[in-house]
Amino acid sequence: MMKKAENIIVGISIGDLNGIGSEVVLKTFEDARMLELCTPVIFANVKLLSFVKKSFQSTSLLHGIDRLDQIVPGKINVLNLWREGLDLNLGKSDPKAGEYAIKSFVAATKALKEGLVDVLVTAPINKYNIQSDEFKFPGHTDYLDQELEGNALMLMVQDTLRVGLLTDHIPLSEVASHLTEELIRKKIETIKQSLIQDFSINKPKIAVLGLNPHCGDGGVIGTEDDLILKPALKKIFDKGTLVFGPFAADGFFGSNQYEKYDAVIATYHDQGLIPFKTLSFGKGVNYTAGLSKVRTSPDHGTAYDIAGKGISDFNSFKEAVYLAIDIYHSRNQYAEISKKPLKTKEKQL
Repeated sequence: MMKKAENIIVGISIGDLNGIGSEVVLKTFEDARMLELCTPVIFANVKLLSFVKKSFQSTSLLHGIDRLDQIVPGKINVLNLWREGLDLNLGKSDPKAGEYAIKSFVAATKALKEGLVDVLVTAPINKYNIQSDEFKFPGHTDYLDQELEGNALMLMVQDTLRVGLLTDHIPLSEVASHLTEELIRKKIETIKQSLIQDFSINKPKIAVLGLNPHCGDGGVIGTEDDLILKPALKKIFDKGTLVFGPFAADGFFGSNQYEKYDAVIATYHDQGLIPFKTLSFGKGVNYTAGLSKVRTSPDHGTAYDIAGKGISDFNSFKEAVYLAIDIYHSRNQYAEISKKPLKTKEKQL
């Protein structure tokens, strides 16, 4: 039986305590209607969040718990991961804040793996202050790729606009050396499967952007598009995947070509995220496709410049919650269809 919407448990890692994470989380669930869609569990400390909510006159009622078997539907549950008091230094990068951000994230991921929460939504972290001897990952995605089954792929989503990446958090100078036929095949397979099972698109069409300006102009501005991307895409297309490109990136979004495809794959981080955030900032969602569990996050960072001022926009975080719930349902439906194929009547002789 598919789990009812009100029973979907949304695990939430609190992110950088000196950023806007706590604020956007609490603002999202101030609307009681959100508690009809899901049951949130915030991995943090109830006294700390009570302090935060006073800073912007939040009316949210928090329910502190010490174990996940104490979750109460219809409440904003806060799992007390720590008891010690913390001095917040809002708007500042602080290793202590990074330490607690990772404590929250690791505990929430463990609960997700164990099936104690159904989906995970992560508030923003600072990739610099989270580094330690125990946590040496560039961000959320790389850790999730280690802990969960599958192959993680960053997929930015806003309605029908979906932008994935062949390479993500690596220096620009290293992008070309990472592009291989194996990587391209693996990423396209991951995004294709995600479009089918997570977004209910039966025969997805995928566009791939070229690496160099004008896709290299026949080798005048680089050879990677001709020697790596084009042959790889042709092999994949010939095996039945509707993949097209490479397309010159400069005019692809401005000419609305992206509207013809179910997803667009950029070769590197800023090539995909600059147009995505220009078109959808404040409503976009970062979804980690390709994993055995569902994880989403807002499309923004810690926003230290407005932390503690009560003016943060929570819409992207709210959209992240919505998308996590939608994908959870889509995956359940896909699983049901996959294990119970429609029986066809035998032909009458």
